Amino acid sequence: MYGANNQGIQLGLYHFHNADSPTYIIGLENKEQCMDSKSADSLWKLLRSAIQQIQRKHHSNLNFEELYRYGYYLVMHKHGSVLYSGLQDVISQHLRSKVQNKVLANLNSNFLQVINSSWDHHLTCMTMIRDILMYMDRVYIKQNGLDDIYTLGLSLFKNQQVVCFEGIQHFLQTTLLEMVEKERNGELVDRNAFRCATRMLMVLGNHSPTVYQEIFEGPFLQQTANFCRTESQQLLKEKNASLYLRRVDSHVADEIERSKQCFDELTLPKVTKVVNDELIRAHMKTVAEMNGSGIVYMIEQQSTDDLSCMYKLYARVPDGLKTMFNIISHYLRQQGQILIRDEETNNNALIYVQNLLDLKDKIDFFLINSFSNDRLCKQMIAADFEHILNLNSKSPEYLSLFIDDKLKKTVKVMTDSDKAILLDKTMVLFRFLQDKDLFEQYYSKHLAKRLLLSKVINEENEKDVIVKFKAECGLQYTRKMEGMFRDMWMSTSVTNAFQKHIRDSDEPVHGVDLSVQVLTAVYWPTHQILLPCNVPLVPLTAFTTFKKFYLALHCGRKLTLLPHLGTAELEMYFVRPHCEGEEGEGWQADITGCGEVRSYTLQVSTYQMCILMLFNNRPQWNYQELQEETNICHKDLVRALQILIVGKPSQRVLIKRPNSRKIDHGDFFHVNKSFASKTNRVKLPTYLIKYESESERQDTMKRINEDRNYEIEAAIIRIMKSRRVMHHENLMYELITMLTPRFVPTKENLKTRIEVLIEREYIARNSEDRRIYEYLA
Repeated sequence: MYGANNQGIQLGLYHFHNADSPTYIIGLENKEQCMDSKSADSLWKLLRSAIQQIQRKHHSNLNFEELYRYGYYLVMHKHGSVLYSGLQDVISQHLRSKVQNKVLANLNSNFLQVINSSWDHHLTCMTMIRDILMYMDRVYIKQNGLDDIYTLGLSLFKNQQVVCFEGIQHFLQTTLLEMVEKERNGELVDRNAFRCATRMLMVLGNHSPTVYQEIFEGPFLQQTANFCRTESQQLLKEKNASLYLRRVDSHVADEIERSKQCFDELTLPKVTKVVNDELIRAHMKTVAEMNGSGIVYMIEQQSTDDLSCMYKLYARVPDGLKTMFNIISHYLRQQGQILIRDEETNNNALIYVQNLLDLKDKIDFFLINSFSNDRLCKQMIAADFEHILNLNSKSPEYLSLFIDDKLKKTVKVMTDSDKAILLDKTMVLFRFLQDKDLFEQYYSKHLAKRLLLSKVINEENEKDVIVKFKAECGLQYTRKMEGMFRDMWMSTSVTNAFQKHIRDSDEPVHGVDLSVQVLTAVYWPTHQILLPCNVPLVPLTAFTTFKKFYLALHCGRKLTLLPHLGTAELEMYFVRPHCEGEEGEGWQADITGCGEVRSYTLQVSTYQMCILMLFNNRPQWNYQELQEETNICHKDLVRALQILIVGKPSQRVLIKRPNSRKIDHGDFFHVNKSFASKTNRVKLPTYLIKYESESERQDTMKRINEDRNYEIEAAIIRIMKSRRVMHHENLMYELITMLTPRFVPTKENLKTRIEVLIEREYIARNSEDRRIYEYLA
């Protein structure tokens, strides 16, 4: 032990030896007096030796409490500069002489492991040194605006000592990029070493990614862009969209997984953008439109997985899904145009609508299984089917005919549940119709025929459809349809009451079993002007009796017979002569002659009843005579006769001369005495015109346009009455909003109806601004 006394400072130095390293303990006896430079140098030498011991990993026997005091004394006695500059020199010397040389010596073997281990040890040393010199960190460094001890260590490790040393920096960058390239080529790399190296670069930036970006991230992103660009060009040469998508999906997953595992979190969005731009965005239209393997091919081949993969990839880039759905939209509209142009499809309502439903089912299948019910895709599909459906002017009629076919008794192969599902799908098409008022006209007509001809198989299904219409278009839309069902229910009650009346009275009906359906005129679609038909005396007497009975119950009503909607059952007797050659004019229509007598009950229309009952008077009639006697218009008479003269020779009720399907004014008709049927009750086919002719369609549109004019005027009055004063643009907007659920009005038509109401003085223009309308009370 020795002591030294200089300027009143008494130091005690104790030196202990052991096998590992010496330990020094210093005591300052008078803490209030200043410390000279010599004493400060002595203390610094002790601290330097301790720091070097830490750097050599020989710090187990150091007394960190005493080392802290040394640093405290130096700073407190104004020797912080000696301590700070000395610390900087010790760290620099160690990094140059030890770490740098060690790393350079291992450039070609275990480079990353060496630099990572050197970095980890350096961090440990800086942490221990910071703890020892904590007082300098808090006081001297803060007062002088210097880098703190930890930051100083990072800066020295980075700047021209290790990482940024010319030979090491370039080799570190090359090594990291080569490891990425090897992994992309399928080779295994040490991801742990890779991850430690990138984290080291981030820490060296001291809360800034500049070092990381300069040494690794920038070159890596450029390398990734080049790799993706080259890879995409190679894949495009294969001209296989499915292969391209699978490879790209794999590359994207690999790059994202690698970025999450090995790179800083800020790199993930950057590398994702590079990969998306080079592999997906740059070629998304080319891949989607690829002939023989693109989107259209995938849809045709039901490639659900490929479309799902494309959707997942295209969703990663801006406008990716829009590009994809635009191609699907073009495909759908093209398919719709094919359906419309196809004569067989366009001339058959059932095939046309079923093909549309099949197309909708196909694209909905992909919407659910490949596109995750994407909202943009749903909107696109709705817009496309609205375009397709309204592109064909026959769509309202065909859709009504399709529903009519599914609700009639003739459809026996479908269960009620299957029918309900099909009708629900049909309602989806109904929503796409713009001319819903035109559809209402056709549906009302077809519903009337089903009700009057007893074609309704399930009344609940009929009412369910009406409920769906009501939900879509409101109460007014289904008012007439519901009125038809009420009329049918009331008619049943009226018929029962009439039959009871006949039983209880002596009213003449001549044995006619009369069943009457009383139809309210405003509910039923009876647009055509009917000429009066000459009904035979017996059924006419029965009808007159009913008319008298009904009007006695309901005063002020008017009954009009509609023969084109009625049916009848006739008991007919056919006599086959024993002798051959007695056919034709020699045959008498009675049952007293010789021959075999056969009776059948024929179910016919009212027009056919009028025709056949004439043959009770004469065996033969020509066309002109039949028309004069029945007073049936030419078109309806021809239709009624054609049913009676067609079919197999033994199944024809009448025989025409000359024998042809075409009916002329000079043709003759007589009863077919060879008529035969396996059943006693024979129902003749009804002549149903499924499709309107062009002239009938024009008449329908004329009526629809008239009704639309009334609706537009009513809407204008309703709006103006509530608003009193409105600007032209606001009025147009509200009119379109109000009328669109029934039909899409044109602005020209709206302006025309406004002018009409101005002329009729329901509304007037403002005297100062002609674009403002005022309601006139």
